[in-house]
Amino acid sequence: MDIRNLPEPERKIYNRIRSQYKLRFDRFKVGETTLRILKPADIEEFLAGKDPLVNVSEFPFWVKLWEAAMVLSYVMNQLPASPETTVLELGAGLGAPGITAAAAGFSVTISDYEDIIMDFQKINAAASGVQGINFTHLDWLHPPELAPFDIVIGAEILFRDEFFQPLLTVLQKYLKPEGCVYLAHDASRRSLPLFLNLAKEEFDITLGKQVIRKPEKNVTIIVNRLTRKKK
Repeated sequence: MDIRNLPEPERKIYNRIRSQYKLRFDRFKVGETTLRILKPADIEEFLAGKDPLVNVSEFPFWVKLWEAAMVLSYVMNQLPASPETTVLELGAGLGAPGITAAAAGFSVTISDYEDIIMDFQKINAAASGVQGINFTHLDWLHPPELAPFDIVIGAEILFRDEFFQPLLTVLQKYLKPEGCVYLAHDASRRSLPLFLNLAKEEFDITLGKQVIRKPEKNVTIIVNRLTRKKK
């Protein structure tokens, strides 16, 4: 990726981050769209000596392009898209599903809770040549006022049990009555069935699977589609 090709605002963000961390761009192709994803080259720089095995809440999960985010990107690329259909990505991390959705023709808002994460999202959108995305801070414990969305998506956003109920509140707050939610997670996540057991009180849930074949170990990704129960 030639950094000189970035628009000036994103180029300034890139140079600021590069002054603190080692960086690299990876390519990720979804259909006819090629995303350029900026990632930290050395995760230890972000850990700053913290041991994630001692406190999992301190691990910066957003620094990795998870397999679930890849699968969710493919899902968004296959859905019928139009600028009138609004999409909100929660806990977007590097932003691949939301950027893919915007490239496909949806009206997209990408959200997260830290400035540094959103800096990476903005660079990734610009580097991928995708414009028109809204970026917003979204704290699940104190969700801001936003217009409701047709589709809400998230990949690997169920790492912490204490955020299950806030996430359900966010889904109820931001999903249109006839809207739907797509959540993608590694099938091995202990938290997934726990969350779905809570969510089934308010949502009808369907399930799809995608196996990603890897030399060391296959990864099974679960994609759940949630819609509000009819009252």
